[in-house]
Order: sequence, then C-alpha cells, then structure tokens
Amino acid sequence: MKLTLIKPNIGRREHSLYVDEARMEPLPLGILAALTPPDVEVVLYDDRCEAIPYDEKTDLVAITVETFTARRAYEISAEFKQRGIPTVMGGMHAMLIPEEVAQHCDSLIVGDAEPVWAQMIEDCRAEHLQKRYDAVQPVCPQGNVIARRDIFEGKGYLPITLLQFSRGCSHKCSFCASSVYFKAHHYCRPVEDVIREIRSQKRRLLFFVDDNIVCNHERAKELFRALIPLKIRWVSQGSMDMLRDPELMELMVKSGCLGLVIGFESISPQNIEDMHKFQNRSGSGEMYAREIEQLRQWGLQTWAAFTVGHDGDTVESIRATCDFAIESKFTFAAFNILMPYPNTPLYEKLKREDRLLYDGKWWLHEDYRFNYCSIVPRHMTPDELTEIAFDCRRRFNSPGSIFTRALEPRTNLRTPYRLMTYLLYNPLFRKEVFKKQGLHFGLKDGQEGSA
Repeated sequence: MKLTLIKPNIGRREHSLYVDEARMEPLPLGILAALTPPDVEVVLYDDRCEAIPYDEKTDLVAITVETFTARRAYEISAEFKQRGIPTVMGGMHAMLIPEEVAQHCDSLIVGDAEPVWAQMIEDCRAEHLQKRYDAVQPVCPQGNVIARRDIFEGKGYLPITLLQFSRGCSHKCSFCASSVYFKAHHYCRPVEDVIREIRSQKRRLLFFVDDNIVCNHERAKELFRALIPLKIRWVSQGSMDMLRDPELMELMVKSGCLGLVIGFESISPQNIEDMHKFQNRSGSGEMYAREIEQLRQWGLQTWAAFTVGHDGDTVESIRATCDFAIESKFTFAAFNILMPYPNTPLYEKLKREDRLLYDGKWWLHEDYRFNYCSIVPRHMTPDELTEIAFDCRRRFNSPGSIFTRALEPRTNLRTPYRLMTYLLYNPLFRKEVFKKQGLHFGLKDGQEGSA
C-alpha cells in the first residue's frame, strides 16, 4: 500500500502558485507518517514549493486542511478523486466545520488523528474506508512516537526542527480557533518522550509549535529543567502570565529559550476585555511597560502578535499600535486582521450582528484575498481596515524600522547569534509581507500553475 500526504498551499499570485520561502516542516504530517505501519510506503508533497504529481500511482491521499488552505485543499482532493483515488481529510478546519469538509473527501477525520489513524489505514487496505472517524482527544499527544523527518528532506524548509511538548491552551480568547478545537484544554506529552525526540535529530535550533508552551507552569518547569543539559536553542509561543513566575522564567532562559511569540493583541484595555484575553488585562492598561521591561531583562527576543479590527479600534488607534511596536523594538511583529474562524465565539457574534462579509465563508469566496478584511468593522470601512493593517506590516518591516529595532541592546544585540538571527529573518519576513498580500485562494481556473 502507498500513502500520499499533502500539505496544501494558500493559493496563487497572479497565474502561478505562491512559493513560501519561509516555509517550515509540516510537523503534523511527520507525525502521521510515524503512526503509519512500516509496510506502507509514505511520500509527502508540499504544495507550497513543489508540483503535485496527480498521476503518480498511490492508494490513499491524506490532506491536512486549515481554514486558509481549505479552497486549495478541495481543489487538490477533486483532482485525485477524478482519478479514482480515495482522499481522507483532517486538521483544524475539519473540526471547526466538518459538514463542509466532508463534501470534498471520501473520508473525514475529526479531531487529532492518533486514536483512529491505524484503524483508518486498515479500513483502506480492506477497501472499507469509513465516511467519518471521530477521534477522542488523546490525553497524551503524539502517542509516544517520534515524527518521521526523512519525508521532509529536500523540500527546502528553514533549518529549524519543529516538535511539540503540548497542544491546546486553557485560555478562552473569543477569536481563537485553537480554543474551540481543544475545548480550552491543555494536553502535555511526557517530558522523557520530548527529550528522546530531540536526541533523535541533529539540529540544535528547535521550534516548539505549542499553542502556549507555558500554559501549565509546573509542567513547563519540568520540561525546561530537562532541556538545560541538552544545550539547545529554542523558540515557541507563550502568554503574558508567565512573567508572574520568576522561577519559570529563569528555567526557561537557562534551557536555551531565545524568544517567544506572545499575543499582545491590542494596546486597548477595552479591546482586551472584549476578546476575553484576561491574562493581558493588567499589562494593557499600562501599555505593557512592565512586561516589556521584564522581557528585556530576561533577554528574550519577542515576536509580538497583534490583531486589528476589534470594535474599539480606529484607523488612528491601529496606526498607534504600529508606532508602539516599532518603539518597543520587538524582534518581529504581526498585525493580523481580526478573522472570524467558523464556529468560534467571534464568528457567532458577528453572524448575529450581520457583520460577516463574503457570504460568511471568506475562505471559499472567489473574491476574497489573503490579508483582506472579511468583517464589517465598527469605526472604519473594510477597505480601510485592509489598508491600515498592510500599512502596519509595511512600516514595521521597512529598512529603517529593521535598522532601528536591531539596536535594542538587551535582546537583538545581546549576542552575535541573536543579532545574526535578527538580520537573517527580518528581510525574509519583509519579503513575505509583500508577496502574500492579496493572494488568491486556490487556483481560479482549477488548473495547476507553475510553482
């Protein structure tokens, strides 16, 4: 039996598929490959960087579906189905809106695939593939397996190894799709399994893809203590409340943490209150002055994530948010337009208020473009929100801003390695800002473009 794993693209620029130069390993597909019986041949095709050989012989195609890649995923599935090859779909979007995804595949996996993957493979062998597999959320993610990384070779991924310690987050931010997926729960792997996986690969630079690696302080401390002897460097995602625990922060830094993606989201206390991001409540009232100072004292390079388009936002307040990010000399920053992911509290609220654009399905609509506003904001037009968000990305990633922010002595200038990381990745992310803006989802004519 042969299994083909597919990582879909977002879509296309003009007449060809977008090539993601900042692409990272698709870790979930490496885990699925490891869960697959050894007598099954497994191949991976990454639509972000290579053409998919639809006519290559295979017995089953598994496609991971995110909301941003749903339209392209459905196109890929249709190509295989036309050739009589069964397709199975899963991923975040399949949990958020399973009825839609099920229309585009032969079999659907709802939830994390570990509990049902082996059964699905055996059903396929027996030609009795079920229409739907509902997976009970595993308390121990990844099932004591090490992701297969041989399938990533030759794909041109960034030289950083992706792995995970935990899944989910116990916070309940109203816009967060992950909170819905994991029902606001947090699940950790045994630390010894994580250490074994780190030792199984050669890189010293790691990215823990956890939604919030410090969600459970005590479990995080256990991990960080175990990482210290390995002398690695790592990055992940965290939350503001970690700064209230000095022991946690000390262990984090000693274990090799370079920095974290942190959801600042907004500099407006009212916005923070409205989105239920209560861990940011005290910091937002003082423009995060204490938190930023602490991050600098710990020497952490911060990727500050902001969402713009909340009901309290104006064009002027969003512009001020960008000013704040530049003045704070964050290593990186994201200015994401508030997106209504299906079945999130935000989506349901905007639906009740008749404020969803693109028929409420921006991820499928022919007219929608990547990084465009898909809602009716309170204090500006949708086009104004699209324009000011792009302007924030453009300004933050301008050559002048990159130079100015490099001069933060306790973070970006702390060591030659940190400065090198800063100078390598900022120009790359600047390039991606302009390449991604306005991308078409999928391929309009349904034909393969040139990658």
